Amino acid sequence: MKKSIQLVAVVCFFTIFGCKQNSEASPPTTTETTATQGTGQSAVVDDTSSPNIVQTASGSKDHSTLVTAVKAAGLVDVLSNAGPFTVFAPTNAAFDKLPKGTLEGLLEPGKKDDLKNILEYHTYVGNLKTEYMQDGQEYEQVNAGKIKITKKGDKVFVNGSEIVASIPTSNGIIHVINDVLLPK
Repeated sequence: MKKSIQLVAVVCFFTIFGCKQNSEASPPTTTETTATQGTGQSAVVDDTSSPNIVQTASGSKDHSTLVTAVKAAGLVDVLSNAGPFTVFAPTNAAFDKLPKGTLEGLLEPGKKDDLKNILEYHTYVGNLKTEYMQDGQEYEQVNAGKIKITKKGDKVFVNGSEIVASIPTSNGIIHVINDVLLPK
């Protein structure tokens, strides 16, 4: 009996020791997604999760100008993070309404802070669904400026620009608008 117990103890010892060596020798495999070293949240490759705000906007032909501006302002990683965020997203046609040369000027590297301020005025930290918005409400945006909500029947407006569509994303919501909101 004593020899049986000793044999079991030896087998257990070698099993534990052998497992420990194997776990140290081979790198662990995980199903988590990882980012390339030196890049932010936007570099995470994940084919199973719902798209975030930046990914959703990037997939829209009507928001290519907004995506270009977000990239130029260095906000891709910020808007790819967990959030939640509410983005009032001007369409390409909205940017076309700006005075000639305005957008091109804002996309220059020397105007990055001005562009960032405008884009932050389109962003709220939190999830603002239109059904929660009330006439006359004001919300403080990321740049500390305030937007005002108005309602006319079933239509919801932000600073006078109608919210024409709302798109839920994995890290918030996009409200499509047909004007560029300019901070006051």
